[in-house]
Amino acid sequence: MSRSLKRKNASPPRQRAPESATAVEPRAAKSVAPKRAPAARKRAAATSELEKTIGYRFKDGELLVRALTHISALAGGSRTGSYQRLEFLGDHVLGLVISEMLFLAFPRGDEGELSRRLADLVRRDSCADVARAINLGEALRLGASESNAGGRSRTAILADVCEALVGAVFLDGGYAEAHALVERLWGERMRVPTRPLRDPKTMLQEWAQARGLPTPTYKEVERIGPHHNPEFRIAVSLPQREPAEGRGRSKRVAEQAAAAAMLEREGVSVDRIDG
Repeated sequence: MSRSLKRKNASPPRQRAPESATAVEPRAAKSVAPKRAPAARKRAAATSELEKTIGYRFKDGELLVRALTHISALAGGSRTGSYQRLEFLGDHVLGLVISEMLFLAFPRGDEGELSRRLADLVRRDSCADVARAINLGEALRLGASESNAGGRSRTAILADVCEALVGAVFLDGGYAEAHALVERLWGERMRVPTRPLRDPKTMLQEWAQARGLPTPTYKEVERIGPHHNPEFRIAVSLPQREPAEGRGRSKRVAEQAAAAAMLEREGVSVDRIDG
């Protein structure tokens, strides 16, 4: 049989059945939202809780993030993304708001009394106390080294961030919202001061001057404890009198304690100042 006849009688080749779409086309990947790291989720929760605590919700959330960001948390150490600029603004807004509050709350207070009250309310330790009252430390964004060194409880950082928070609210909501925030957080402190308006150092200086004595001198006797949380021992001296000593977590507090100790030894009643 010829080759041409064999080819004619041969069965046609079987065609492969088309593969199913599932076999040809890869399955579309499921859309999965990226999971936040536990630390990021914790910070987000703390930030949300902070807004509830202060009674203000930000329209621009980035302002709040910046107000809570320490320079140690930024790559390259850029200061512009930290709270420092907002702290500068908040410091002045806080001073203005509290000055207005004092002016209205104490119509008979003279300039000296109002100035002393203002200085007490805006000092670093007062701002840090306000920060602790609203649990601001939990919402801070710190670098690992600063966090491990106790930055969330450090007075200087808490005070600065507290002022930055006031500045952020001022930019986000205007003066009226900043005023309302300061009234909520500082109002009770203004009406009931947490310490005497005339601190022991001032009282000791006035007591010495009234007796013809020079200004008391203060000397650091000892500093103990870790760098991030030291304790100071300070001695205060006046001529013809034994020095008196005081201790505290800052030099200022230790000096106040030393002045109070000398006054009490001389029979002058004085209220101790904490922190």
